Amino acid sequence: MIAGLSRRSVLGGMATACFAAAVPSVARAQLRVDITRGNVEPVPIAVSRFAGSAPGRDDLGSAIADVIAANLQGSGLFRVIDRAAYIQSADELRDVPRFADWRQINAQALVVGTVAPGPQGVAVEFRLWDVFAGSQLRGLRFDSSAEQWRRIAHKISDVVYERMTGERGYFDSRIVYISETGPAARRVKRVAIMDQDGANHRFLTDGSNLVLTPQISPDGRRIAFIEYRGTQPRVYLGELTGGPTRPLLDLDGLTFSPRFSPDGSTILVTVASRGNSDIVAVPATGGPARRLTDSPAIDTSPTFSPDGAQICFNSDRGGTPQLYVMGRNGGAARRISYGQGRYGSPAWSPRGDFIAFTNIRGGSFHIGVMRPDGSDERLITRSPLDQSPCWSPNGRIILFAREARGGSSQLMTIDLTGYNERGVPTPLDASDPDWSRLIP
Repeated sequence: MIAGLSRRSVLGGMATACFAAAVPSVARAQLRVDITRGNVEPVPIAVSRFAGSAPGRDDLGSAIADVIAANLQGSGLFRVIDRAAYIQSADELRDVPRFADWRQINAQALVVGTVAPGPQGVAVEFRLWDVFAGSQLRGLRFDSSAEQWRRIAHKISDVVYERMTGERGYFDSRIVYISETGPAARRVKRVAIMDQDGANHRFLTDGSNLVLTPQISPDGRRIAFIEYRGTQPRVYLGELTGGPTRPLLDLDGLTFSPRFSPDGSTILVTVASRGNSDIVAVPATGGPARRLTDSPAIDTSPTFSPDGAQICFNSDRGGTPQLYVMGRNGGAARRISYGQGRYGSPAWSPRGDFIAFTNIRGGSFHIGVMRPDGSDERLITRSPLDQSPCWSPNGRIILFAREARGGSSQLMTIDLTGYNERGVPTPLDASDPDWSRLIP
């Protein structure tokens, strides 16, 4: 947890209780977004500017509301109504809303709040209202320094998302990726990190060495990535707060494709030597590697199941690159991909229900999903080059890299159902993304 950020529930107050009691049959209605279908009709929601201000930040109420609105709109599950249509002002919404005014603009849900000086710098309260039922669905107060206002906005977005969809949110999280610039022959690549919406962007490496495939540890404190120091790629481990990095393994051969176990205690690494590659498990604190595969084929790109019991990986042991699943200690592996084309870059969903992958067929690249047993396979994107899928913390959204024919690359997101494909803002070209868990 970031120091100073705390929250507590906010009761609706006597006026709310009285209003709900007056319309008991309506207040029992449950406003819920149905996300079981592929093409979801977004729920109209109003996000009012938060009333009040903080010392030195008169615009904080508007800024917080803007981030919440952008998060909800970007999920594809909500349609945020333009504030020009709002009849009540932010100050009027300190009390129980006039629900008839919000029904008039077809809002089904309403987010309101206040900003005020607090013991730690700023106190932010918010309420989520069901407009048609005339009842409060959720209310919370956050106490923090004013510098943490974006995290507060993301946390409020997560609460609204969870209350409305029944699934956990994903907004209070970070993305690490490779930032790229320069001509193709002299490409400068740096590890970068940012909030999931592109804010608070910073570089973690200086570009003096080539870096690839960064991975964030489950606790959000460490990072593993490939770095070329000279001509040989090796996996390095460092802290997100900065400082020196250390090689994870001291072995002959090349090491790449790092992936943390769900508890962060182990890192899976591919070791390539003498024309062959195998997967090994290495303690994250350092120590000897334990070989998990031992075949003449190329075994690479491992990913743990969320319970840590299984590993999905890519192998050409059947003649072409396909996906296989084995136990966490190695041993017999079963093939799960049987569609057309070549498969790679598997990523197991945090919910455990799907594995995302890259598929190459017919001259096009696709991001696809399948069940861990290989059933229910679907390709949900298509482009000249889509690759490197990873999952949002709630297992709902897939983040991936898309390279255009001209060589530029950007990050994209798409819903698990293949709906709501969107670009993710980055200051430069971007590739090799990884999405953190929710920030503690």
